[in-house]
Amino acid sequence: MKVWVYDDLPRRRNKNAVQHARAITAAVGMLSESLRVQRPDRGTVPAAWGRSDIVAFTNRMGYFTSTGQISPARRLAFTRFVRRVLLRFRTLGLTAPGQLLEGMPADFAISPEDMPDEPEDTEAGRDLPDEVLRQLCAHLDELEAMSSVEVRVATELLIDTGRRPDEINTLALNCLEQDPDGSDVLVYDNHKAYRLGRRLPIGAETAATIRRQQQRVRERFPTADQTRLRLLPRPKTNPEGTKPLVDISTHHRAWVNSLPDLLVPVVVADGNTRITRLVPFDKTRTFPYAYRHCYAQRHADAGVPVDVLKELMDHRLVHTTMGYYRVGEERRREAVDRVTALQFDRHDNRVWRTAKSLLDSEHVRRAIGEVAVPYGVCREPSNVAAGGHACPLRFRCLGCEHFSTDVSYLPDLQAHLADLLRSRERLMSAFEADDWARTQAMPSQEEIRRVRRLIERVQTDLEDLTPEDRAQIEQAVTLVRRSRTVTLGMPRVRQPVPDVRPTRMPK
Repeated sequence: MKVWVYDDLPRRRNKNAVQHARAITAAVGMLSESLRVQRPDRGTVPAAWGRSDIVAFTNRMGYFTSTGQISPARRLAFTRFVRRVLLRFRTLGLTAPGQLLEGMPADFAISPEDMPDEPEDTEAGRDLPDEVLRQLCAHLDELEAMSSVEVRVATELLIDTGRRPDEINTLALNCLEQDPDGSDVLVYDNHKAYRLGRRLPIGAETAATIRRQQQRVRERFPTADQTRLRLLPRPKTNPEGTKPLVDISTHHRAWVNSLPDLLVPVVVADGNTRITRLVPFDKTRTFPYAYRHCYAQRHADAGVPVDVLKELMDHRLVHTTMGYYRVGEERRREAVDRVTALQFDRHDNRVWRTAKSLLDSEHVRRAIGEVAVPYGVCREPSNVAAGGHACPLRFRCLGCEHFSTDVSYLPDLQAHLADLLRSRERLMSAFEADDWARTQAMPSQEEIRRVRRLIERVQTDLEDLTPEDRAQIEQAVTLVRRSRTVTLGMPRVRQPVPDVRPTRMPK
């Protein structure tokens, strides 16, 4: 292993190179321990090793996982490390005559069938529910009171930008720049992959948070060289402002533990019925790195393409990013289940479906059998086949039997009603137009009446729900609306990356 470290370490430039080497050495140490305790010669003769020793090692790792001594993720990582090192031993010539591992058999190697299965949630799925994130943001003042302004700002930037904690803690004072179009950009260093000077688009509110912190630092160190200052300087033993903030995990954990229960709506079985209840969220799942998963999940839910999200996360491999989209699709499916339960036709009649028919057909119909219109969906076959470009009624959807809507379209219906009323008032005023054009453009009283009735029906059904059910519906509506695309026969353009910053409470 010393030979391997001398060969590998100089080719790794990031600051985690030593920790990486230690982890791989620990993995090979477990292989050495397996040989020592399970072979009669205690594993001192490399030429005597064989396939049976590899099987014994993998079985031992499986036993440690089943008893909770190591996690499934660590078992997978250590097995990969051992596989790579054994192969590298051969390419380094250590198995040649006269070398340290002379005579090591070719079957003493980790084969593909020896690799354990991927754990279900090795990277994705550790994001926090929206309700938890909103409650945390509402208590940031308490975090500042328990720690410092720097810890609060670091937490806000972790939530807003999704960077790793060390990338935020080590930000330079002049980390905020602007693109030629005037949009704000965060400049940071990806220490893990040793990619320096990375640029991340950020929202105006996040940029304002950084500017306020920059002003505080300049006032604290008025005579210091600003090129050496840190955005989040260490509060103590830091007279020149060049030492960055240390790990905030301790302050963050104390803050989270001091908060009241973080309640989330959960559907539970009560006999033969399913009801929604507010239950406490496990606070141990709330830690600084979880905000990176929240950032990725928010953008995945908002429909950001995987290649764009890969760049936002600064991942090398798209496979790492794809896990977030799998979780997003599951959440979208659950949200569709909820909003479709409050679905209405054009006569404001509620459309009921059994659970089986919903699962069997509703998601397929939403994927290939319907097209979105401004305030609902259209299932007219020719219009669906044309991708929304061939509406026979020219988008007079409220008079079409193929139109339906649900609770997620309530804001669109309200906006449509306001637009109809404005258009009618404008056309009835001194507007220059021929009579035939005015007549065709004038919204009818029947259309206005139908929209009003449909809005009232949706609102009435929402008011009839329990507070817990209403919270679940509101969450589902938010998720469905994020991923919605409406086609009106217009050319498609790529949407900008959304600014999905969680709402902050005023300071």
